[in-house]
Amino acid sequence: MKEVRGFLIDLDGVLYTGNQPVEGAGEAIAFLIDHGYVFRCVSNSTRKCRQTIAARLSSMGFDIPADHIFTPPLAAVAHMRKTGKTGYHLLATGDVEKDFTGMKKNEPGMIPDWVVVGDAGDNVTYDSMNTAFRFLMDGAELLALENDRYWMAADGLSLSAGPVVRALEYASGKTALVMGKPSQAFFSLALQDMNLRPDEAVMIGDDIQTDIGGAYHAGMRGILVRTGKYRRDSAEAAPVQPAFTIDSIAHITEVIQHN
Repeated sequence: MKEVRGFLIDLDGVLYTGNQPVEGAGEAIAFLIDHGYVFRCVSNSTRKCRQTIAARLSSMGFDIPADHIFTPPLAAVAHMRKTGKTGYHLLATGDVEKDFTGMKKNEPGMIPDWVVVGDAGDNVTYDSMNTAFRFLMDGAELLALENDRYWMAADGLSLSAGPVVRALEYASGKTALVMGKPSQAFFSLALQDMNLRPDEAVMIGDDIQTDIGGAYHAGMRGILVRTGKYRRDSAEAAPVQPAFTIDSIAHITEVIQHN
């Protein structure tokens, strides 16, 4: 690898799986800091606001400040401000709505500018889906915080926002604008914050499509880890292949040695 100055690092499946940090992940982050590499954590997590994610990382022993974390709600808010359309209806779970500061939460009897969909977990019901569907049919646009098919929860693989987004697209005939990975705009947000060009940074992730494929289309190289949601058959069948595949982020030093 050449001219690597910084890293974009996925969270779930790379630094931790479920509620457990990946062995050696803390030491890997410390290595990057000690050797002057800049990094940002780019996660498709849409259940927690950025401050909550930072607090959770701290509880697992990671020293990563909140302003080093980039999640789809931040990209969504930036896009909403840019368009001047700030009214939204959110289909998600957790405290992610705290990141929508300054936006206009929809009120009864009004049609929002956006139906914003994240990982809603048990909040996905017929009623919640039908409410979102009706808003879309009445003129709202569909904003997907992420479009992942599944993620690795503490008790196993679990559906993510992608299936819900696809269902709403099918029912409404509208196409979602995706804010999280693999959106090039999302990667650009983190790269701009590091003041790096795409060819100067590398993406580390466990998802061959959203992490590695997304990084490739954004002009970056990708490092695939065999932790989290990694599946050998999916990785080998993917049209975009990583520059390196390693057992875990703990082996990042082996990759840097090729720099």
